[in-house]
Amino acid sequence: MDESRLVAAAVDARRNAYAPYSGFPVGAALLSKGGRLFTGCNVENASYGLTVCAERVALFKAVSEGVREFEAIAVACGDAPCSPCGACRQALNEFAPNLKVILADGEGRRWEVVPLSDLLPRGFGPADVPR
Repeated sequence: MDESRLVAAAVDARRNAYAPYSGFPVGAALLSKGGRLFTGCNVENASYGLTVCAERVALFKAVSEGVREFEAIAVACGDAPCSPCGACRQALNEFAPNLKVILADGEGRRWEVVPLSDLLPRGFGPADVPR
């Protein structure tokens, strides 16, 4: 799947966001190594701490369906490309430390590509957990 199709899927997912408190809808599209696509949007809650980001919604949907390997994620939000929050970076790192991250604006007109390792240098992953 090319970058433009992945960005378009994230833009489409953004339309389903439930963001009445922040007014900042976000969409994500996560591509598995097997070519499956999982989308997510942010879902806010009046108890702010229960809000879930679009990236983690997409990731958790994939994991709940048995998918554990990923190639890329596109994130669409706002007037300019924005980056996943720290919690999302860490959650994605659990499964795909070499993930390609596509940061797009909310309409998918502009985007840039960065490796997850640039967004989360020296990330903590499964190999770092003492056993």
